Order: sequence, then structure tokens, then C-alpha cells
Amino acid sequence: MTVQPSPCALDGVRVIDLTQVMAGPYCTMLLADLGADVIKVEPPGTGDQVRSSWDSPQPGHDSPSFHALNRNKRSVTLDLRSEEGSRGFRSLVADADIVVENFRPGVADRLGVGYEAVREMRPGIVYASISGFGQYGPYAGRPGYDLIAQSMAGALSVTGEDGGPPVKCGLPVGDLGAGMLCAVGILGAYVHRTRTGEGQYLETSLYEAVLAMSVWESTEFFSTGKAPRPLGSAHRMSAPYQAVRTADGHVTIAANNQRLWERLCTALGLRHLADDERFADNTARMAHREELIALLEGRLAAERTDDVVAALLDAGVPAGPILDYASILGGDRDPHAQARGMVEEYDHPVAGRKQVLGFPVKLGRTPARLRRHPPLLGEHNDELLGDA
Repeated sequence: MTVQPSPCALDGVRVIDLTQVMAGPYCTMLLADLGADVIKVEPPGTGDQVRSSWDSPQPGHDSPSFHALNRNKRSVTLDLRSEEGSRGFRSLVADADIVVENFRPGVADRLGVGYEAVREMRPGIVYASISGFGQYGPYAGRPGYDLIAQSMAGALSVTGEDGGPPVKCGLPVGDLGAGMLCAVGILGAYVHRTRTGEGQYLETSLYEAVLAMSVWESTEFFSTGKAPRPLGSAHRMSAPYQAVRTADGHVTIAANNQRLWERLCTALGLRHLADDERFADNTARMAHREELIALLEGRLAAERTDDVVAALLDAGVPAGPILDYASILGGDRDPHAQARGMVEEYDHPVAGRKQVLGFPVKLGRTPARLRRHPPLLGEHNDELLGDA
């Protein structure tokens, strides 16, 4: 007997995806993973810029970056500046629920695919825009890149070591954050539509995504009036909560309350530190953090990271090693990443067997699924456009 796969949460929802590069494609991929029918509209000939980005393996092959952001989608090619392209777009929108775009502000309107134009065709549409700095405000017309958003929304000012050069976050938090926040906004607007029949316009930006993540940094500024400084791996509100050097690397320790601090002291044979007035409570430990870390590193200078992690976990103290991506995703894949389904495989008609990150939210009744390989450019033109 054939077992039918579980339904997906967004089965039956159609998304027209006008986005390229990262923030927009990540947003629409999340919707596609949840079951939405995402139709990726791309320029003829070139397609999404990321198809031929710096990591393209060879001519005629889409880049690994494209594969990472565009699974579960269908692709059509339309020149939106032409009458034929406009006609094709109108045919797609006729039964769409959601449109997502990440052009610079004003471009979608000039192409005839902006919110007002689409609303005339499909009054209940949920229409989302992602840009570098939003659709209005003094910076709205500036080009939007993750690095620039990180620099102008504060992230570079608090990343790295104090006194060191500016350092961006190693992950593209502006791009990916904007994509995630946009997906949340879209789902909220879609739920509203199911209740009222009303569509709506929504927008977010890379700038706002980075600033919205500045929870501790904004708290520190609002409380003290002073601009937060970079702290390396340390926490703004708790100590010890950072990477600590060992004989063969570093261990991360999160003793961020009094109970865990005392357990840490006991586990490392440092009970005298629990009675030291410099470390009596979190306020004191924060004031003397550098002295505290020096003492911990002195104690762990001859200890292996794995042994320290094991001892601290046995004592109930949160701790872990610093793993690189080869350790997590490589041949000896991290067993937890494996157990959590965070690496999936699929067959691609050109690239062969490929790996991709799994969906990070586990829905009990309507699980996300990898249903389609990242589409070839225009792979679904005949299927979706026909004679349009």
C-alpha cells in the first residue's frame, strides 16, 4: 500500500516570486518548504543573478548558492518590460494569493507589477516588498546590501574584539533576517485574508532586520545612554557567558545565573571563586569579567575541550565545543544535525545528487518537505504560461 505524504501547511497557496539573490528567495523558499506553490519569475537568458554567481561550478550549471535558496519552486522566464511579459505576468497573478518582490523602491511600479497594479488584477492579493532600507525614509533610495545594512544598523559596531577593526557578522543576518521577517509578515497578512477576504501590502528591509535583532544592544543604550562596544564572544548582560581558551582550542560556557555560576566553580575545583567578592553576583562578575576569564583560562590551560565539555555538562553547566561547518555537515556529520533533519539530499537533472540544509521548524501535523529540485531557468514555461 502506498503511503500518502502528510499535507503541507500551505498546500493550495500560490506565490508569485519576483525576487533575486538572497533575502527574497530565502523568504519564498520558506513558504515553498511549507507547501506553497512558488512560481519564480526570472529574466530570460540570465535568470536570477545568483544562478551564475562566484561559486558557479561551470558554464551551464547553476551555482550552489542558487540551489541553496530555490528548492521547491517552479521557474518561468518573462521580460516584464515587454507586452508579452506583462501578459504572462497577468496570467500568473490571476489565481495567485501572494506576490513577493525585492526590486529597489519604485522599480516594480515602473515595470507595471507594483502593488496597485496587481491589486487591480487581484483585489485580495497579499503583496510583500523587501528592500535595503524600506520603501520610505531618507535612505530608501540607497542600494541594499547585507554589509551596508549591518554597518548602518549597528552590527559592525558591536562585532569583533574591543579596539579591533570593524567586523561584520559571519552570517548574512540582514539578508536572511529580512527574508524570515517578511515570511512572518506574509503569513500574518494571509491569515487576515482568510478571516476577512482583505489583501494588503507589507514591506520590510535589511536595515530593519538587523536593527530588530539588536535587542541587548538597544537595551544597553536605552539604559545607559552609551553606545555598546564589541565584546568578542562575551555577553552584554551576563558573565561568564563566552568562549574560554583550553589546551586545544576553546569551550563555550554559559553560566549566566547564580546557580550555574556556583556549579561551574564546583565542577572546575574553583569553589574559592564563588566566595570572592569580585565575583559575588552577576553585576560584580560583569565588572571584573576580564579577571574572571583569565582565571578560568588559567585553570583550563592544560585541559582538552572535550573533557571540559563533558565535565561541565555532567555538572549541569551549559557548555559546548566550537564546531566548524566541516564538523557539522561533512562526512562525519554531527549526529544532532543528522537527527534533526538539517541536511537533506535531492536529485538534480543537471547537477546530480546534491545536499541542502533542511527546514528548521518541525511541524507535527503539516511537516515541511523537499518536493522539488531547484528549477532550471524557465523549466516550467510551457506548464505555467502555455499560450499566455
